[in-house]
Amino acid sequence: MSTTDPTRARPTVKQYSPDDSLREDDIHGSGWVLFAGTMLAILAALNLIDGIAAVSDSRFFVNDATFIISNLNTLGWVLILTGILQAAVAAGVWMRAYGVRWLGVAVASVNAIVQMMFISAYPLWSMAVFALDIFVIYALIVHGGRRADA
Repeated sequence: MSTTDPTRARPTVKQYSPDDSLREDDIHGSGWVLFAGTMLAILAALNLIDGIAAVSDSRFFVNDATFIISNLNTLGWVLILTGILQAAVAAGVWMRAYGVRWLGVAVASVNAIVQMMFISAYPLWSMAVFALDIFVIYALIVHGGRRADA
């Protein structure tokens, strides 16, 4: 076959077009951003519940746990404040507000650190929440900057 064959209608190499250069990636990335916002909202609820339980001296935490900084009551208040901030950031991520994804990365990073400080009180739970924070950070960094205009 020659290169001028009329049956060959499409080029083998896709030409660059500024209008549709990332359209497929945008649609794929929007799911990750929705995932990140949803996980931030779920983490906010979990942190609020965990924080309230820690402040109210619930009995399901590990007995005689020692903490790096302060005590269970202080970490409970930190979890409550982190949960409130995560809920606000989740709403911003869903609205695709400019710059909120970096605030989401910061909040998820802070929550991951807080969970590591909280690990002696509730080890498996803290590790599970830590893993979810890592997924949120990944979703916001890798896919958070792209917009789906489809």
